[in-house]
Amino acid sequence: MTCLQLRTADPADTRRLAATVAGALRPGDVVSLTGELGAGKTCFVQGAAPALGVADRITSPSFVLRRDYRGDLATVLHLDVYRLDTLGEVLDLGYEEVAEGERITFIEWGDAMSQLLPADHLEVELRLGDLDAVAFAPPADEPEAEVRHVTIHAHGDDWARRLPGLAVDLQPWRAEA
Repeated sequence: MTCLQLRTADPADTRRLAATVAGALRPGDVVSLTGELGAGKTCFVQGAAPALGVADRITSPSFVLRRDYRGDLATVLHLDVYRLDTLGEVLDLGYEEVAEGERITFIEWGDAMSQLLPADHLEVELRLGDLDAVAFAPPADEPEAEVRHVTIHAHGDDWARRLPGLAVDLQPWRAEA
């Protein structure tokens, strides 16, 4: 198993899913967040960070590009590389600190810097509701605009070993094929 297909009903549900994922994270982990604008990347971090003991309000790093938060388990580094044109600009953000292994790092638009991602990382792909792409429909009382389809990809041997345990915890969000 290297991939999980999940579904959240609304932003609060996305935050709950992220908090569950955070329970599997440890210092040194990198989570690449991908998806179109408004898909829920920052929302995901807003759910994960409190589960890691971050008390601060989590806001998008879109304009400052980087935010650091002190958590109980580790410092949480939150990057947004959407507006960066070169890998050198990513390095200028202090990305080399990720390699130190003392932080848990979330990278919005991480696919734009895939060459710099460590071999072992988790990729969380968020998509806005798209009923043509999935074999299930949301309940009638859930507006499709709130639904997110979440695919979690395990990259590297470490995450390939850890994903089955995480899959058990994420069972409430499993998408039925």
